[in-house]
Amino acid sequence: MLSAIRQASFLILLTAIAAGATYTWHPRAPVLYLTQEPLRDDEVSMQVIQERWKGDVLWVDARIQEQFDLDHIPGALLLNEQGFDQQLFNYLDILQANSKPIVVYCSAAKCNASRHVLERLKQSLPIENAFVLKDGWMAWQQAAKK
Repeated sequence: MLSAIRQASFLILLTAIAAGATYTWHPRAPVLYLTQEPLRDDEVSMQVIQERWKGDVLWVDARIQEQFDLDHIPGALLLNEQGFDQQLFNYLDILQANSKPIVVYCSAAKCNASRHVLERLKQSLPIENAFVLKDGWMAWQQAAKK
């Protein structure tokens, strides 16, 4: 009997470890809490974009070309890690003349492509008013449905 309890406990422990690892590293892991975690210093939410800037921002899509081609925020510039240098060159005039806040987004809450593109953008150009969209493309889609 004691051996069966140990085996069951061991299996439960392994299952919990596997579930925790999947949640931590899966790019589309579900949110397991009801409260919103606070925004990071470089993040902005759709609510802030709508309230502070009335949605008037320069959108930068950090997703891959195929996702951008399927659908994107109207007027968004495609600037991703894969083609950053060439894309930056193509948009240089637009970015230098821009006076709007820049908001970079990628596919999901756990996607880091937008953060990487934002860092490279700040290294390449003197940009101060630039942010990552919290929850990315999914946040924009949800706001667009309202």
